[in-house]
Amino acid sequence: METLTQTEPADGFRYADLTPATDFLSVLDDAHYRPVPDGWWVAVTDVVDSTGAIAAGRYRAVNFAGAAVIAALRNALGRRELPFVFGGDGASVLVAPGEAGTARDALAATAAWARDAMGLTLRAALVPVTEIRAAGHAVEVARYAPSPDVAYAMFMGGGIAFAERALKRGLYAVEPAAPGAQPDLAGLTCRFEPAKARHGLILSILVVAVEGADRTAARAAITDVVRLASEAPSRGHPLRPGGPSLRWPPAGFAHEVRARGPLWGSLGLRRLHLLGATLLAHLVFRFGLRVGGFSPLRYLDELVANTDFRKYDDGLRMTVDCSPELAARIEARLEAAEAAGLVRFGLHRQGAALTTCITPVAAMRDHVHFVDGEDGGYARAAQVLKAKELSTRGPLAKQPPSEKPGAGEAAARGTG
Repeated sequence: METLTQTEPADGFRYADLTPATDFLSVLDDAHYRPVPDGWWVAVTDVVDSTGAIAAGRYRAVNFAGAAVIAALRNALGRRELPFVFGGDGASVLVAPGEAGTARDALAATAAWARDAMGLTLRAALVPVTEIRAAGHAVEVARYAPSPDVAYAMFMGGGIAFAERALKRGLYAVEPAAPGAQPDLAGLTCRFEPAKARHGLILSILVVAVEGADRTAARAAITDVVRLASEAPSRGHPLRPGGPSLRWPPAGFAHEVRARGPLWGSLGLRRLHLLGATLLAHLVFRFGLRVGGFSPLRYLDELVANTDFRKYDDGLRMTVDCSPELAARIEARLEAAEAAGLVRFGLHRQGAALTTCITPVAAMRDHVHFVDGEDGGYARAAQVLKAKELSTRGPLAKQPPSEKPGAGEAAARGTG
């Protein structure tokens, strides 16, 4: 299988070669984005009825399933740097030409695992960039580096939002694999305790520009929100210096047991093995013990620096720790922009943030960490946003004709 890390791609596009932005405000600048060529794919997933799972207190499981897609694709595609974005109850990932078959298998296995091991319905789609472009949208990607060790993908152009809508309509669907299928979820963990708000509350923010609105004015409103959030201590970072706390057994222990497949033995053996491994890790972190090239204190510092608490994927997503007063100022700015027809937004307030991690090799610095609100976070904010869209368009509103998939959809279902 040809991958971008092995050969120069025929289209000349290499995501890892894009110069990363280091100032988050600069990800709102078109100059940092590059169009994704035809031949690429957008893998997109979400948990069906995440609202019900959240109401049942299972948002940690929802986050774990959303991050599992990224872990499975990274591992299936040789652990190269992938362009992805974590959305709380799902994820979007760019897949290179020639990798669609491998990605489809990983998506199918992850959906089956979510169903069989987690009791969640994870729907998945693999959407060709050619179809997105034919529907009148673009997929443009940039890299944002919150630290020298990791970079996250940022997206513009409306293509990711189109892929998410197609997913929810059942288009370009990747069906779950047969019972017992197991994706490679190595490195996926959820061991940290919720990080309680230090400055008042954890605010989940989701903002999208209204289609057809003045782009400059909408972008100015979003910029104002980023700047307001940055007035909070540590720019609103929801994790304290030194990282979130640990306890043993970790709260996400059961999820991590389920992430280990039959190759690790029976469920009981997996549980025993992981109890020992997590106890050892707990002691290492509690006493600050160095093990070989691994330093727990350095790891925790990297965890905080590497966290994706701010992102842009056809809209702004942020999880920030701020005062109630600052949250009110952010909401007031968004209400003014919404009243002017520039943006739509959803907010959700909660008392803590959750961290889900992908750490392929603990001693390496490129571990990634996804932060969301403990009480529904992005999914709750998305519910608010969706309700506004329905009230504007009506509950029976259809997708515009310009967004109907082209004739290539039937072929795309079987590609790879």
